[in-house]
Amino acid sequence: MSPVIDGIYQAINLIITLDPEMVEITLRTLYISLSSTLVATLIGVPLGGLIHFKAFKGKRGLINMIQTLYSVPTVLVGLFVFLLLSRSGIFGGFNLLFTPTGMIIGQSILILPLLVGFTINSLSGVQKNIEDLALSLGASDFQTIYTIMKEARYALIGAIILGFGRAISEVGVALLIGGNIRGFTRVITTTISLETSKGNIALSIALGIILLVIALIINLILNYIQEK
Repeated sequence: MSPVIDGIYQAINLIITLDPEMVEITLRTLYISLSSTLVATLIGVPLGGLIHFKAFKGKRGLINMIQTLYSVPTVLVGLFVFLLLSRSGIFGGFNLLFTPTGMIIGQSILILPLLVGFTINSLSGVQKNIEDLALSLGASDFQTIYTIMKEARYALIGAIILGFGRAISEVGVALLIGGNIRGFTRVITTTISLETSKGNIALSIALGIILLVIALIINLILNYIQEK
């Protein structure tokens, strides 16, 4: 039996028997990714809304800069956050480096531009006559903003799901900020990288299958939302 086939067979066995280490890594990955998505959403959606609804000088340039940050390598974001959280960094006194909290901060920073940018795009996609109609009916500024955001809710949810997908699949921030400490900061992507280099193909394939299943679920939810 080839090593690959043998690895797949062992990986399926790990999934069926719910291997404790595999389950632990998966749950930690979901916890960190969901937490960072929540933090980035609470900051990114209001910030995106503020940029969209307010007129100010340099707005177009700011939006271009936010969109540029979509493609920043995750390892570069990881380096930036590492410098902030390291012992000699601005936030070094909080001892957040190599902790799940530090990883949540790093992933939140990573996906924040995505959520801000997609929030602006979502709100820009709402037809202008809806805003005009709300104002003509005597709606206040707050009620008008609420109406527009309600109209764009499916696009906003899609942006949040995309942010989660970006968080759970990245490896640069998780490796630099988390340190890949077994039983503490190890997540799916860093485990795959480490175990593959050690020749433990079975666990790598099992976690890879789980990551693919999560990606498939995200894609199905996105398709469902886009059909709304």
